[in-house]
Parts: sequence; structure tokens; C-alpha cells
Amino acid sequence: MPTDHPAIAHGRIGVLIVNLGTPDGTDYQSMRRYLKEFLSDRRVIELNPLAWKVILNLFILPFRPQKSGKAYAAIWNEARDESPLRTLTRAQGEGLGRALSHDDRIVVDWAMRYGQPSIAKKIDALKQKGCDRIAVMALYPQYSASTTASVYDQLFRHLMTLRWQPAVRTMAPYHDDGDYIKALVASVERKIAETGWEPDMLLASFHGIPKSYFEAGDPYHCHCQKTGRLLREALGYDENRFMVTFQSRFGPKEWLQPYTDQTLEALPGMGKKKVMVISPGFASDCVETLEEIGLEGKKLFLDAGGEAFARIDCLNDHPDHIALLAKLLDKELKGWL
Repeated sequence: MPTDHPAIAHGRIGVLIVNLGTPDGTDYQSMRRYLKEFLSDRRVIELNPLAWKVILNLFILPFRPQKSGKAYAAIWNEARDESPLRTLTRAQGEGLGRALSHDDRIVVDWAMRYGQPSIAKKIDALKQKGCDRIAVMALYPQYSASTTASVYDQLFRHLMTLRWQPAVRTMAPYHDDGDYIKALVASVERKIAETGWEPDMLLASFHGIPKSYFEAGDPYHCHCQKTGRLLREALGYDENRFMVTFQSRFGPKEWLQPYTDQTLEALPGMGKKKVMVISPGFASDCVETLEEIGLEGKKLFLDAGGEAFARIDCLNDHPDHIALLAKLLDKELKGWL
């Protein structure tokens, strides 16, 4: 190049894994800032934007941060002063970096759709390291417009601001991948070995979406049901010992059913006294699994007459999960490598 040519780093391949997001703290302002970004996403709330802006700012943001802050405080990683989701996503990125270190052109990083570190910040960082090709993986096994599409929307919004865009690939959902199902099975078997008892009922609890989203064509419900069926069959359970349920509903609309909380309250009356809950739709443990299931869900079940309750860890940074993500990315990077 000419001597006066700007220095340009190039020739490397970026991998960016993206999780949902996290507040920076459990205080009111941190929670409000996070909730405002999350609940302002048109992919998440598909209402008239002007009407929703009024509802959000007058009726939700003045009060919701306190309630959400208490939930986060119950599971906060005090040692690192951060949410478990941030701790675990960082560990997943580091583990994936080691798994893909067979090619020194690959650079692995992690980001959050809402909060920090942002997708834009990490795309810029990868470009500065010479990544002119970047594979972006939303950490959602089951596709939904409210999660997967929102990540890629944000990615493309940032690309629109760049003069020199990297080539990008986005990852397909992996709800029915054989290694994903095997990793889920192994997590159930580890919990049974740890507790020393077999469940009368295994709930596969997925994050819910409004029923209207499904009716509009979102494939999420179908993906969840297929994951559940494949997991049940791989475990050898019949339908009297396994259920797919949906949690975390918000607002007055009808969401996908059956609801996890109502199911947990009803199970003891059905003779299901020993229950385990797995969360196949979450790649990392977070407030929805640790607090909503592990604390609130457990209390609902035991107060209703249940005798034994166990929450099964998400796949997190377990070697099975890192190997699965590395395999999926190896497949996606063919041609670039």
C-alpha cells in the first residue's frame, strides 16, 4: 500500500454471541433505564407506539423498576456486582473462544441486546481487530420475532451507520438439533443423580409470548413444542410425566398456555408431588429461571402441597453447551475458513 495509506486491520473472522440483556444494577435508575430500552422495542410490544408510549411512561416505568429490582436483588452476583446472566454469557464467550482457537483468525466476543455491552460496541470492537466477516448468534434455540429478530434488527441498524460494513451471517434456530437435545437430557440426568429422586412430572418451561404473536405467524410455539417432544422422547417419558408450559406473561393479553405458575399450583392436586423444572429456551440462567422458577415457582408448588421441587440449571457454560455452540458455529463458518 502507499506509505500514506490509512492502517487497516483485516483478514480475521468475528463471532459474536448475543444474549437478551441485563441491568447494570438493582437500583431504581438502573432498572428503569434497562426496562425502558427493553419495553420500547417494537418487536417486544406490538401495540400502537403512541398509545404504548403513554402507558409505558405513566403507568409502568414509575412502578415496575422497584418490583423488578427486588427480583434481581434476590439472585444478584454480589462477588462481581452484576447479574448472573452477564457472568454466564461472559463465561460462554470465553469457553467458545477456547473451543474455536483451532484457527487463530477467529475472534469471539459477547454482547447484550439490551443494556451493556451493546451489539454496536462489540461489532465496532471486532472490526477494529480486523474482522471483516462476522457471524452473529442470538442465544435463543427457538426462534421468535420478539427475541431472535430483535437481535438481528439491532445488528442491521448499526451496520447502516458504517461506511465499511463487514460481511455478516446470522445463525438459524437450533431447537431440534440432536446435540442440543442430548445436552438437555444430560442436564436432567445430572439433576436426578444430584437429588437422588425421580420426578413425578418434568415441566419444560419456556418464556411466553402473547397468543396474538403466534396467530400472526410467529413459529415460536411450534419450536417450543418440538423441543419438548424431542426431549420427552429422548428421556423415555410418557405424556403423563412431561409437560410444556409458558412463563413470564406480562399485561392483560392472553399468552401461550398452559401457564407455568398455574400448572405448578395445580400439580399437587393431580398427585404430582415431586416436580423438576427445566428451561430449554434459556441458554443461560437469569432472573426468569433463578428467581421466577427457582424461588417463586418453588414456593407456589410447595405451598400447594408439593413435597419435592428441583430447578434444573440451564446449559450455561457446561462443556456440553460450549461444544454444541462450537459445532453450530463451525458449520456456519464453512467457506469463510
